Amino acid sequence: MKRVNNKRAVIIGGTSGIGYETALRLLKKGWRLGIAGRRTGKLREIQAMAPDRIAVRRIDICQENAADELLGLISDLGGMDLFIQCAGIGYQNLPLNTETELDTVATNVEGFVRMVDTAFHYFGQQGKGHICVISSIAGTKGLGVAPAYSATKRFQNIYIDCLEQLAHLRRYRIRFTDVRPGFVATDLLGDEKRYPMLMSPEKVARHIVSGIKRRKRVLVIDWRYRILVFFWRLIPRRIWRMLPIHN
Repeated sequence: MKRVNNKRAVIIGGTSGIGYETALRLLKKGWRLGIAGRRTGKLREIQAMAPDRIAVRRIDICQENAADELLGLISDLGGMDLFIQCAGIGYQNLPLNTETELDTVATNVEGFVRMVDTAFHYFGQQGKGHICVISSIAGTKGLGVAPAYSATKRFQNIYIDCLEQLAHLRRYRIRFTDVRPGFVATDLLGDEKRYPMLMSPEKVARHIVSGIKRRKRVLVIDWRYRILVFFWRLIPRRIWRMLPIHN
């Protein structure tokens, strides 16, 4: 008999990749889930796994109605204890195509803020909650091959820092987890390039669920990337700008 803990999690971007695998792990642990994404067919498939424990809703975080749709999903679920922001995009953009950069900003900054702020206000009204965002180690240093992606991930890191302080000022009991994976084999990297230290979404999801349980504030996945990030931070800017970093 499966253990049911009556905890409720909403996952934005839960129809594929890291979000999907995280949803599966939480479901096995007895959570009730609200899954949001843009693919209606995939949402139906996910809900069919456990119709009594999964609510779904199509949400495009770049649309102005996304906040209302998120609140509707929370209502469908009967409340929310954990919010996971997993939706995001990123591209290598050596030609520096402006439209590509702006699309990335629209999703990873505007859409991100729209969703995370809605969750913050909800938990503020409830008095407590847990916000988890999937950012990236790319926010550690600016990568010349992916300017908007790197910058927007750094934005997410800082934004969560700010919300944590704001929650303290308002005396909200909101916990925060900033998940920073390295390269993950998802559709985001579906460009046929070769990436070092590539991780599976299943492995990353396992770390995420464990990190949430342990109330980790910042979670770099995995140990190899923790070492990499440590040394990245030590590289002076004058040297960093000359490094031929690609994939």
